[in-house]
Amino acid sequence: MNLSLIEAFGKFGAKPRSRVGTFSATAPDGALVLNCSLAHFGHPAQGVLRYEDRLSRETAHTKKDIELLGEDLTLARDGALPIRMVVASAMNGKRGGRGFHVRWDLIGKLVKFDGDHFVVDFTRQQEILEMTPSVRPKKGSAILRRKP
Repeated sequence: MNLSLIEAFGKFGAKPRSRVGTFSATAPDGALVLNCSLAHFGHPAQGVLRYEDRLSRETAHTKKDIELLGEDLTLARDGALPIRMVVASAMNGKRGGRGFHVRWDLIGKLVKFDGDHFVVDFTRQQEILEMTPSVRPKKGSAILRRKP
């Protein structure tokens, strides 16, 4: 789904501080919402989607947004806050256009932040893994029950 940056952050209830170049925001539940680039994902282990980047990689025109991201990462590290993912990707057919989508099923944990280099490991929420459809749901419904 191609959302705008504002819409993508809004899916988690977060409001970006600026309309362009925002890298992070805080959701009402306290989670950090992180704007991620596809190029910086990896799979270090089964069931783990790793996002790894550096604050110093960004250009000077986003300096204020980078400082805010650094502050948010410090809060996430010190408070062991969960991290939610917004993914930026190029939009098909639009030169320079970007679209965004969210990954509801993944929760991240900041495993490293040294003031520049940061690593977030995303895994599926255990609650989602333990749920299975109880009956064939009608289109658009979400009838779920826990596994015995």
